[in-house]
Amino acid sequence: MPPVAVIGAGIAGVACARALMDAGHPVVVLDRGRRIGGRMASRRLDGRPADLGAAFFTVSDERFTAVVETWHRAGLAHPWTDTFTVLDHGADPRASSGPLRWGTAGGIRTLVEDLAVDLDVRSAVQVTSVRRRDDGVLLVNERPAPAVVLAMPDPQARVLLAPGLETVAAQLARQWDPVIALGAWWPDRTWDRAGQPAGTRFHGAFVNGDLDLAWIADDGRRRGDDAPVLVAHSTPELARRHLAEPESAAPVMLAALERILGTAMAPTGHYVQRWSVARPTGVRPEQFWLDDQLVGLCGDGWGEVSRVEGAYLSGRTLGEAIAVRLGCS
Repeated sequence: MPPVAVIGAGIAGVACARALMDAGHPVVVLDRGRRIGGRMASRRLDGRPADLGAAFFTVSDERFTAVVETWHRAGLAHPWTDTFTVLDHGADPRASSGPLRWGTAGGIRTLVEDLAVDLDVRSAVQVTSVRRRDDGVLLVNERPAPAVVLAMPDPQARVLLAPGLETVAAQLARQWDPVIALGAWWPDRTWDRAGQPAGTRFHGAFVNGDLDLAWIADDGRRRGDDAPVLVAHSTPELARRHLAEPESAAPVMLAALERILGTAMAPTGHYVQRWSVARPTGVRPEQFWLDDQLVGLCGDGWGEVSRVEGAYLSGRTLGEAIAVRLGCS
């Protein structure tokens, strides 16, 4: 039997493929990017990795807990913080405690790479179509597959579906907001006493009511090396105005960082990352979708909450369901 085709090498796609391989079924993961990870993306800034996509992850499900424990023992992941600053427009900064957030030593992409060890992952592969032949055989780029998984945001998945898969396309109606991420680095840390409640240590901030920024992460604290590096995420409104030329958002976002955190010193350098489909809107409680002819959908757009853990569980449970349908477990 040919391998199951998983399209998308983010954490959901890789978790799905891992579940299928563990059940004894051949699987191939196809991704259009040069490196795997999807929106769990890291890039080297000022000689060190910085996370420009997913900012952190939390742990609640015992299945994900087991995976995180292996990452922790291997030195890939570490507890970061349970307290962020909240910056409400026109109000004093306040601290907000929540679940423990985890960070990574080498960039959050390394977690996906660890999950993908021994999998057949093919990068820089452009999938142009998924279709079903008249005899019911599924084809990915005209190659047969017993099952096909689309592990990506709804807008990206829809464009791959050929006529005849309207039932699948109907499941892909969720809207997604864009985000522009800005990573910037300075000669020194200048924000440790600015924009935060007295007596607290700055790790990151949820920014509410600002026209330009929605989230700021102290990447030095997140990584554990205290490097003077910040990563800021734009509001969807700012991103929409600058999607065609994302670099044009940089001056606006740097000015917002100066206004919010007091980063008056000019940064040594910066990098801009465009995420045209970054965050799902609305609610979709189903953890995955699988039709009778084994076309499956998974990712962080499925499940109660959009997060790393949810994407992992979405992919894993879909992979397990496909394995059962194929008689592998």
